[in-house]
Order: sequence, then C-alpha cells, then structure tokens
Amino acid sequence: MITLFNYWHYIAFSIGLLAFGVGVFFALKQKKLSMILSIIFSVTLVTILMSAISIVVIDKYTKIAKLYKLENKRNLSTEEIMYSGVVKNEGNFEIGEVTFEIKLVNKGHVGSNVKAGTFFTPKGFSDFFGFLASDELNKGVRPQQITHKFVVAKNLRPKESKEFRVYFAYPPYFSNVSHFSKIYAR
Repeated sequence: MITLFNYWHYIAFSIGLLAFGVGVFFALKQKKLSMILSIIFSVTLVTILMSAISIVVIDKYTKIAKLYKLENKRNLSTEEIMYSGVVKNEGNFEIGEVTFEIKLVNKGHVGSNVKAGTFFTPKGFSDFFGFLASDELNKGVRPQQITHKFVVAKNLRPKESKEFRVYFAYPPYFSNVSHFSKIYAR
C-alpha cells in the first residue's frame, strides 16, 4: 500500500473544500446567471491551484528521506555498474515511494577524443514532427550523460531505513566519469 497523503494533506483539502463551498454560496446569491457561472469557475480554478500547491509544499516538509553509504562498483566482465546504499526516512510521516536517481557524466572531453557535436545534438523541427526524425542523423553520436531512476523503497515508516542495490549497463566509452545522485520521496 503506497501512502500518498497524511493528515496535513487532509487538513489542506478540508480548507480548500470550505473555501470552495463559501465561494459557491456567495456565487449563488448573485442575480445574473453569467455572474454565477464566472464566479463558480473562478472559485473552482483557485481551489484546484491551492490544492496542487499545498500537495507539493506539504510533501516537501513532511516526507524527508536521506541517502547514506552510497557506493558504486563496476563489473568489467558484464559492463555493468552497481550502486548500493541506504535510504532513511528522517521525517515523522510514512513515505510511499523513495526514488533514487543517478546521473553519469562523461568527462572524456578533457582530452581530444571527443568530436564536435557530441554534447549538443541539434534537434528541433525534425523532432517536432516524428515522421521526419531519422536515426541516421544520430548514428555516430554517443550520449555523454546518462540518467537512470529506480524505486528503492516503498512504504518507509518514520525513522526506518532500507538498504538497496541497483544495476544498469555502463557505457564502455566513458572515461573519467562524474556521478551525481539524488533521492525523491513521495
């Protein structure tokens, strides 16, 4: 069971529902139908916007996860890299999902082994219309950064920690790589 809301979410939704009810009440006191509809539309729009903002703000301050003991090991025989570590719920509320994001950036461009156009591949008009895009244009281009996301924990209770281990293919042409990691709690 993935928990998305805690009692702060329900309080915020109750306040939004109360504001919506008050807005509709005052809208129905108007004499013109066009005025009633425009006020109800405005109140609905403001209530939806308030709800969306409150979800983001409440999640930011109640679902706090930290990453500890992050290590990586590369298996040369299978060209895979393994990341392991521990995620811990530092907050006072249950977290539904913890997502681990790892970004590898190749710094092979320090030498002279990277050609022009490796970091910037012009896209635009041809990508806007999918039928015009051609794989032949990108045949020799190797991406210089790779991002992977993994769900490493579900239903993490307050102050609870969980170990994780993830694997993915490591590009063999990468050299002098920088690693950037983040975690997201929902």
